[in-house]
Amino acid sequence: MGTSFIARSWNQRDRAGWRNFGIAMLALAVAFFVALFSAATAQEGRVWLAAITTLISLAIAGWVAVAIVPALARRTSLRWMAYQIDYRLTRDGMIYLAAVFILVLAAVNTGNNLLFLILACLLAGILISGVLSRVVLTGIELKFDLPEHIFAEQPVLAEIELRNDKQAWPSFSLRVIGGAKKSPAEILARPVFFPYIPRMSAARQKVELRFPRRGVYRQDSFGIRTRFPFGFFEKTRQVDSNLEIVVYPRIEPTDQFYEVLPLLTGEMASYFRDRGHELHSLRDYLSTDSARFVDWKVSAKSNRLMVREFAREDERRVMLVLDPFLGPPRADLGQLAAAEHAERFERAVSLAACIAWHFHEIHSVMQFRTNRFSTPMAPAGEINYDTLRELATIQADTSATGGAFLDELASDNEIFKIILTARPQRTIPTGLWSSSYFLFVDRL
Repeated sequence: MGTSFIARSWNQRDRAGWRNFGIAMLALAVAFFVALFSAATAQEGRVWLAAITTLISLAIAGWVAVAIVPALARRTSLRWMAYQIDYRLTRDGMIYLAAVFILVLAAVNTGNNLLFLILACLLAGILISGVLSRVVLTGIELKFDLPEHIFAEQPVLAEIELRNDKQAWPSFSLRVIGGAKKSPAEILARPVFFPYIPRMSAARQKVELRFPRRGVYRQDSFGIRTRFPFGFFEKTRQVDSNLEIVVYPRIEPTDQFYEVLPLLTGEMASYFRDRGHELHSLRDYLSTDSARFVDWKVSAKSNRLMVREFAREDERRVMLVLDPFLGPPRADLGQLAAAEHAERFERAVSLAACIAWHFHEIHSVMQFRTNRFSTPMAPAGEINYDTLRELATIQADTSATGGAFLDELASDNEIFKIILTARPQRTIPTGLWSSSYFLFVDRL
C-alpha cells in the first residue's frame, strides 16, 4: 500500500512546481552562505565587503520572495484556509485550561524548570489538538440523499455520505449536524456519527427522519463537527446547502376517511344512475318509472316488477375540489378557537389527500382544483403527485372575500364533484348541490 501511494504520488507530481521549489531552495542556500561570508568579513573589519555581500544576500532572498514564492502559491490548494470552522470550549477543555493556568502560576512563582517543561507539553497538546482537528475536517465532502416522495408523520430513510478526498490522512470521529440557524422546517434534526473515514474513500450512514407536518422543508447548511483528538474543543465546519424538499400531507387512512368513503360511493352511484347504457343494478318498480326500463325476464322469475338502472360510461370521472377560504378570524373566538379552526383546515387537507390517493388506487379519472391550481382531467396516477404537491403547500385563505371560486364550478353539471369547503351552506351556489358532494371543514 505504501509503495502504491509513493508511485501514485510520483506519477502525479507537479514537475514545474518542484523545479521552482528546487531553484528557490538553491537560491536561499546561496543567500545563506553569502550572509555567513558577510558576517565573517565584518568581524575582520572589512566593512565595505561585508556591506556588499549583505546586499547581495538580501537581493537573492528578495528575488526568491518576488519571483518564486507567488508561482508556488498559485500551484498550492488553499481551500482548507477558506473553511469556516467554529470553536467551542468543552467542559474537559475548561478543566485542562484551568490546570494550565495553575501550572503557569506555579512555574512563574517557583522558577522550577520541571514545571516549565510540563507547561510546555500541555501547551503543545493544545496546539497539536488544533492542527489534527483541522486536518480531520479538511478534504471532506458531504452528500445527503432523500426519497423522492415524502409524507408527513411517516418515517423515511435518508442516507448521508461523507467522502474523504485527502490522499494521505483518514478522518476520525465526525458528526454531521443541522445548520447553525435552527428552525422548525429544518430537515436534519439530530446528529449522525461517523467513527472513521479512510483516505480517498467514503462512508455512509442511514438515518430515519420523520416530518410532523406537511410543507416545504429547507436545509441552508450542515455542520461537520469533531472533538478529535483530545476533546478540549468542539470544532464545527459549516457546509453550505440548498437542499429543499416538499412533504406531502399524511395519507394514512383514518377512521374519518372510512366514514366518509361509503357516503362518497353512495353519492356517486346515485348521481350516475340512469345516465348510460351499462347495467348498474336491479330494483323494485315504482309508479314513476318508465315501462321501457322494466326487466321482464327477471320480473317473471321473481313474480314482481323489476327495473334496470344504468351507469354512465364515465362513472369513474370525478373532480376533487379544495376550497381554502376560511375567512378572517373572529376576534371574539380567541386564539385557542382560531388555532382549532386552522387545525380543522389541516384535517381537511389531509382528508383531500386521502381521497385523491383512494381514486389513484382504484384507477379513476380525476381532476383536482383549488382557487389557484388545476390539473387536467386525467388518470389519477398521472396527476397524483402534482395534486399532493399542491396540497403540501396550500395555505388557508383568511381574506374578507374569498372570490367566486365555487361560482365558476356551478356551470359544470356533467362531472361529479367532491368539494371540501368552510363556507356556510347558504353561500353555496345552488347549481352545485345537484352535482356535488360537500364536506364542510367545520364538521371535520
